[in-house]
Amino acid sequence: MKYLTSVYWERGSEAEQNQDSLVVLQVVTAKGRVLLAAVCDGMGGESHGEKASGYVTQRLQEWFYESLLRAVQRKKAYWIIRRSLDRLAYDMQEQLSRYAKKEEIRMGTTMTVLVLWERTYLLWHLGDSRVYRLGAFRKGKTDCDRAVCMTTDHVRGSNQLTKCVGSFRYERPDFVMGTIKEGQAFLMCSDGFRNRIDSQEIYDALNPGTVKEEEQASRRLREIGVTCMKRGEKDNMSAIYIKAVK
Repeated sequence: MKYLTSVYWERGSEAEQNQDSLVVLQVVTAKGRVLLAAVCDGMGGESHGEKASGYVTQRLQEWFYESLLRAVQRKKAYWIIRRSLDRLAYDMQEQLSRYAKKEEIRMGTTMTVLVLWERTYLLWHLGDSRVYRLGAFRKGKTDCDRAVCMTTDHVRGSNQLTKCVGSFRYERPDFVMGTIKEGQAFLMCSDGFRNRIDSQEIYDALNPGTVKEEEQASRRLREIGVTCMKRGEKDNMSAIYIKAVK
């Protein structure tokens, strides 16, 4: 299994800086291809949101090379991989809390992480970034050919996060595991990217049946971003598109 990938990262029409951080890593091992992708949206209402999101993506990169690839090579069970990233999330929470206390600030970021190991996916999630699954697949007893949101928004009211990584109470990430077939795709995105569009528009633009090349995916992500800004979106916008191919 191979993965076609594309990334979109936009400061937005009025934001002074982009507090989102993204990472996409892909390595071919003797045990199969492994991909890690993450979207982290620094909390704009808190100080140093970009530092929090950047710190989390940096630690995820280190975890990918130092822990995940080693677990794959040794064919560790998936629950061991899950526990490893849960421990990382707890450690990042502790480190950010200590730093924020020392600097007398509050800081935080959403964290949405997707790991693909051949046909198996593992998804960790905190916050209001989202992951959509696109393509023909079965959900319960229904055959789907659309964009289905796989994550829960951890939000109170209109925009108050109830779960994140930062100088707050630790929350264990939501976790989902499953399989992906050739021709299916994932869209990972911050809330700024999806606030002004619905799931049908996402599917129409990013239908994996019509996306054949990475440049094509990049162009369609940019078109969504432009549409969102025309509709009044002012927040940072970030997205990662991943399609399973031969």
